[in-house]
Amino acid sequence: MKPPAQSGDNLMKSIAFRSSKKAHVIGIIVLSVGLLTTPVLIPSVGNAQDARVAKSMAALKDQTTKLGAPKIDGIDEVGGRNAPVLYFGSTKMNNNTSVVDAVAEEGGRGTAATLFVKSGDDYIRIATNVSTRIGRRGLGTILTGAALKSIKEGNPYYGKTSVLGTPYVSGYEPIKDVSGATIGVYFVGYTK
Repeated sequence: MKPPAQSGDNLMKSIAFRSSKKAHVIGIIVLSVGLLTTPVLIPSVGNAQDARVAKSMAALKDQTTKLGAPKIDGIDEVGGRNAPVLYFGSTKMNNNTSVVDAVAEEGGRGTAATLFVKSGDDYIRIATNVSTRIGRRGLGTILTGAALKSIKEGNPYYGKTSVLGTPYVSGYEPIKDVSGATIGVYFVGYTK
C-alpha cells in the first residue's frame, strides 16, 4: 500500500522536520563525544610535559638503555640506607652518578636527574645530582608526593614538584624490568 500523496508544502515540511531531527541527534552525539574526550586532550599539572623535561627524560632513558636491560640484583648501602642494587646491563647504578651527571650537564643550568630503586613500598634515590639543603647529593632519600602516588598507580608524572625542598618542573617515569614490573623510577627536572 502506497502512502497518501502529499502536497508540495507538506512534503517539504516533512523532509525539513526529519532532517532537523537527524541533525539534532548527530549534534548531540558529536557534542557528547567531544565532552568525553576533552579531559584526555587537555593536559593537567600532573601530566603536562614540558619540552625541556621531555628532552632530558629521553636523554636519561637513552643513556640507560645503551647500558642494557634494567634488573635488581643484591643489596647495597646508599646514603646510609640499605637499598636493592639497580643494574642496567652489567652497570651497577647505586652510588654511580656518571649517567645522571651527564644528563644534567646536557640539560643545562638547573637541570637535575635521578634514578630511584623500588624497596618495598618506597623508592630510594640511588643515583642523583639533586642536593640536600646541606649541599650533599640526596642519595638514600625517599620519593614522596604526587609523583609517588602516580608511579604507584603505574603512571608517569609530569608537573611541578618540590624535590628535597627545591621547586622543580619535573618528570617521573617508571623503570620496568623485562617482565614489566616496576623496579625503579627515572626523574628529570629543572629549577625555575
